[in-house]
Amino acid sequence: MAHFGVLGPLAVEGPPGHWVALRGERQRTLLAVLLLNAGRPVPVDVLVEALWPDGPPKSATSNLHTYLSRLRERIDGLRVEHGPPGYRLHVEPEELDLLAFRSAVADGRRTADPVAAAGHYRRALALWRGPVLAGLHVPRLDADVARLESERLAVFEDCVDAELTAGRHGELTGELQAMITEHPLRERLAAQLMIALHRAGQQGSALEVYRRLRTTLIEELGVEPGAEARRVHAAVLRGEDPVPRLPPSVWPVCQLPPDIGDFTGRDAELAELTGVLGAGTGVPVAVLTGEPGAGKSTLAVRAAHRLRARFPDGQLYVPLAGREIGEVLADLLRALGVPGPAVPDDVRARAAVFRGRLTDRRVLVVLDDAVDPEHVRTLLPGTPGCAVLVTSRRRLSGLAGAHRLALGPLSGADATELLNRLAGARVAREGADAERIITACARLPLALRIAGSRLAIRPHLRLGELADRLEDEVRRLDELTVSDLAVRSSIALSYEGLRPPARRAFRLLGRCRLADLPAWAVTTLVDDPDEAVEELVEASLLEARGADGTGEGRYRMHDLVRLYAAELDDPVPSEGLRTVLAATLALADAAAARLPRTVPMPSPAHEPPAQPLPQALVERLLARPDDWFAAERANLVLLIGTLAPRDALLLLDRLGVYLYLHGQYADMRAAYESVLAADPPLATVAEATLTLLRHARGEYEEAAVRYRACAKELEAHGDRRTHAWVSANLAHCLIGLGRAEEALQTAAHARELFTEDGSAGLGWVRAAESAALLRLGRIADAHEVDRKALAAARASGDTRMTGEALHGYAWSSLLTGDDQGAAAAIAESVKLLREAGVRSALAKSLRTAGAISAATGARAEATAAFEEARELARELDERPRELSCTRALAASWIGEGRAAQAIPVLRACLDEFREMGGRAATGLTWLVLHRAYLATGDPAEVEAAAEAERWLDPRDASAAALRRALVALTEPS
Repeated sequence: MAHFGVLGPLAVEGPPGHWVALRGERQRTLLAVLLLNAGRPVPVDVLVEALWPDGPPKSATSNLHTYLSRLRERIDGLRVEHGPPGYRLHVEPEELDLLAFRSAVADGRRTADPVAAAGHYRRALALWRGPVLAGLHVPRLDADVARLESERLAVFEDCVDAELTAGRHGELTGELQAMITEHPLRERLAAQLMIALHRAGQQGSALEVYRRLRTTLIEELGVEPGAEARRVHAAVLRGEDPVPRLPPSVWPVCQLPPDIGDFTGRDAELAELTGVLGAGTGVPVAVLTGEPGAGKSTLAVRAAHRLRARFPDGQLYVPLAGREIGEVLADLLRALGVPGPAVPDDVRARAAVFRGRLTDRRVLVVLDDAVDPEHVRTLLPGTPGCAVLVTSRRRLSGLAGAHRLALGPLSGADATELLNRLAGARVAREGADAERIITACARLPLALRIAGSRLAIRPHLRLGELADRLEDEVRRLDELTVSDLAVRSSIALSYEGLRPPARRAFRLLGRCRLADLPAWAVTTLVDDPDEAVEELVEASLLEARGADGTGEGRYRMHDLVRLYAAELDDPVPSEGLRTVLAATLALADAAAARLPRTVPMPSPAHEPPAQPLPQALVERLLARPDDWFAAERANLVLLIGTLAPRDALLLLDRLGVYLYLHGQYADMRAAYESVLAADPPLATVAEATLTLLRHARGEYEEAAVRYRACAKELEAHGDRRTHAWVSANLAHCLIGLGRAEEALQTAAHARELFTEDGSAGLGWVRAAESAALLRLGRIADAHEVDRKALAAARASGDTRMTGEALHGYAWSSLLTGDDQGAAAAIAESVKLLREAGVRSALAKSLRTAGAISAATGARAEATAAFEEARELARELDERPRELSCTRALAASWIGEGRAAQAIPVLRACLDEFREMGGRAATGLTWLVLHRAYLATGDPAEVEAAAEAERWLDPRDASAAALRRALVALTEPS
């Protein structure tokens, strides 16, 4: 159902919050005429005159039909009927602001109670957004517009009469003075202003209003003021009240500030608050806490407005910040009708009277920005039916029985929506820069409101420019200021309420550049931390986040709070920061040493760093090194950006051991890209690692080019060790591209370079040599290489190396015809790699186990192995391996009679393999497609067979074995 507005600019709202834009002046004019005459027929000649004031065209009637048709298309559910009298627009009162205005006015005029009547009139006047149809001039409607403006003015005067009768004169003088300035000949307004000023004790000002009115009337109209104005003037001269006042009605009382129109999100929090406070049992107390700028007060006001119907006796709003509780109680008692002389002097007596006034009432008490739990206890009602909503920068842990709700940042979607409401449609157009702004604002409503307001008042300010400013941590808090809103001021209020030890702890913790702090780091930074940290948590300046995977408690200081803390001067230097940094680097080094190193790049040579932490603590933290890296990953990434290039690369290598092991290539890529600006050879090492990640994604051609460039740089700098690993990686990449001879030569070169790295590097080279030899059909030579690799791995005692060597040995054994030996070797490989927890190597062995099982007739075991391998490869983002497993499973569908289902999957695999440049992979996929086409009788099988032969190298023994396995899967099961 659409909603229409004419009391201001013409507006059409479709679904709530979505405004319909009407194209063309005549469409808007036509709708305006129909709306001003809603429910009444408008003759065609009136519509034509409105649309063409200078004379209609010959096609006016036809054009009118066209405009109506377009209106119906643009406005869903528009109800316009055509009959002999003309066109009639049907709308319900709630669908058109003009009808809603007149309905509210009628309610006011039917009401005897002046307070209630004034409420209806104010509700009616609030519907006016400006002059009628502002911005749209339709000469035919001039008289109607003038009548409506007069109607509005008369309603305002009725409203003032009601409020004067109710004794509400204090807030009317300014409003009346503004209106009399606009309408200096309006005698009723002048009389009302005289009454308000007289009651406010400004008799002289009231008489001056009459003098100006009389002068204006005589000069402009030549007449004296009317009887009513003269009567009021005479009463003022006598010192009498011209209008008898009713005793003020206390109940209901609503002191709530207005709700914010662009409030966004917090649906779950609103539901929780309204559920707790509206339960109707006892005196529920909800405490809303959160860091500075989280929007606690705004949410409290929104919740209180939603709850008004449940608390019909009223809603009290009590700002507590910086106020004495006695002063607060005195204000509340006066608001509840207690005369000034009757307000007790004693605070406890005032509290007792306050509770007495609320007895058996249903009132919601909102206590904003509470600091002291005792103040809240003093203001709690004593009888069921009332409820209390408290906002506080502190947790108010001493407040027993309260329901606590901690308010965090907005969700990403809600933060985007809030910025969009404030800054407009360009937020969607410049989405990437908007996301940068949201991140810099930490998704806090106050910061987002400031950023959005700055964009709104400067429509030519690009979002990217503001994002650049906000990403500069030195100036971010300066940028987050507009008018009287400032993030810095909001945080400062919380900081200034701390005791000196907590202030120092706040400054020290803010200088630590970690995303969140483990408990040992807090203890290192802060002397006697228990009370200081507890106070910071209570003040919502530090968040206690529970224990991490190592069992260590963690604390987080949100970004904007940390920036404020970091800019505060600390007169006493602390060694704690250097200790925390040194301990973190030493822990990363030790944790990496306890994990299997699966990344095929050399570890930089270095001396193990000294560890300042006690050995017992280190052992507890690193008992499960995976858990330690998971807990500290964000911190390590932050530290990388603060270190010198060589130290950054060393820390990156330690973190990379964990990331590569778990297939977290995106995080690894982002971290290594941060050091690309370093000088060679450090930047070259980073580039070589990034190339390895491209290789893992199947970007073979690009990876080969980059590997060669890195090898050239490393050779120029004499870094034989890294050069050897890069050459071995290049050899593996060339195998994927089908360049077996070149791969074999490159592997031989890598073997020559491996003079320092021992068996691990040689094992990787042997794997490349074996794969290349198999591609060239030299099965016996490949099997001998694999046999030696396995012997060396078993001699080393390294479970992972043995598992990987068994993988190669199993595959070449299959190609020699030793099916039984191949099955036994791959089973042992899978077992060892599963125990070692190296998921990438496990996925590779599982895929090979699937191929061996398929080739030897164990179909069920084959599909199970391919399924597990595919899931692992998908989790690790190893696309080539995921695709090859998908191809094998699609082959099994052919054998199950589901060839039609397999064809689109195989076509998708084919496209990706061709893009990667993998010849054998492409040829084998054409082969399986050929089998699928045969099964479905598709003539495309001829082309598929030819393409398979074209792409496959007849010498390639590995491809031949895979052909055997895949064809076996396509046979009927």
